[in-house]
Amino acid sequence: MMFHILGSTMTPKQQQKDRIEGLDFARFLAFVGMVIVNFRIVMGAEGGSDWLSHTASALEGRAAALFVILAGIGLGLSSRYGGGGRTVVLTLKRALFLLVLGLLNRLVFDADILHNYAFFFLFGVILLPLGLAQLVLAIAAISAISVAMFVWLNYDTGWDWNNYRYLDFYTPVGFVRNLFFNGWHPLFPWLAFLVYGLVISRLAIAKRRTQLLLVGAGVAMVLLAMILQQLLLPSWSAQSADMAQLLSTAPIPPMPLYLLSAAGAASVIIGFSLMAAKWLADSGLLALVAPAGRQTLSLYIAHIMLGMGVLEELGLLGARTIVEAVSAAMVFCLLATVFAYYWSKAFKRGPIEMLMRKLAG
Repeated sequence: MMFHILGSTMTPKQQQKDRIEGLDFARFLAFVGMVIVNFRIVMGAEGGSDWLSHTASALEGRAAALFVILAGIGLGLSSRYGGGGRTVVLTLKRALFLLVLGLLNRLVFDADILHNYAFFFLFGVILLPLGLAQLVLAIAAISAISVAMFVWLNYDTGWDWNNYRYLDFYTPVGFVRNLFFNGWHPLFPWLAFLVYGLVISRLAIAKRRTQLLLVGAGVAMVLLAMILQQLLLPSWSAQSADMAQLLSTAPIPPMPLYLLSAAGAASVIIGFSLMAAKWLADSGLLALVAPAGRQTLSLYIAHIMLGMGVLEELGLLGARTIVEAVSAAMVFCLLATVFAYYWSKAFKRGPIEMLMRKLAG
């Protein structure tokens, strides 16, 4: 049987292959963005008014959001095509693995996101049975709860903003507060990104019209966030600083317009990646970068343990320029891509992915 997709014909196997490889490319782009963001932070290259600084700033909170959305898509597709019950058990086991790995990683890197993934997946499997409309309502509810928490609770509690340290993370109250409310990637509202990924997974993402819809809707979401901010900010700022923060598109604190703009940017990248998958494959580029997109867990750990470790040994942590930070990130990403490519010649999965597979299935 052949599938007709806006004038082209694809076998079911090729349809699935292009879809998966398109998502691998989007994951690779998210990885590159994440390395730029984190190297910029640890190298003290924040601020600046040149185009490179603005570009790097725009990636903050958006590369990680793209990762979480892609994780939601993967979870949704696994549930649809891999068996619902088996997916739930496997996801919960891997969530436990990520929790342990993330807590260990946090001993080195405070902004770890892996332990948050454990809870994203935990709540994600609970939401899996919901229909499309219910998932959209869940996104709205998560966003509303996060706003209510910001209004009624003190967002600064637990933080030493001078050193970006969370002082009582390893206490029961501090851990729960950090996880749900004011950590680097709190469940409210970051869980909304995973749920948005579940929404996308329910769409016919192999079809060109769906890919175009993702791009068009993503652009509209980004523009809407910008327009709403510009329209409302003057009057809200006049009322109070807290009211103005509710219109922020920055990842800290993560407010509704940030969710809207970050999800919109992710939609554009995912849509373009899916559309470009065949061209990238034909050009040979996809074969070079897709292995890195499939080994992002290993490369995430590597960019902290190895990448930042080398930067520290070279005395490059703190008071560096944005050009130095981006250059260091690009060098690491190039080396990581080469490593992943040659590793994939011998092994199907990355080193940490292999360990997770062995321990958690």
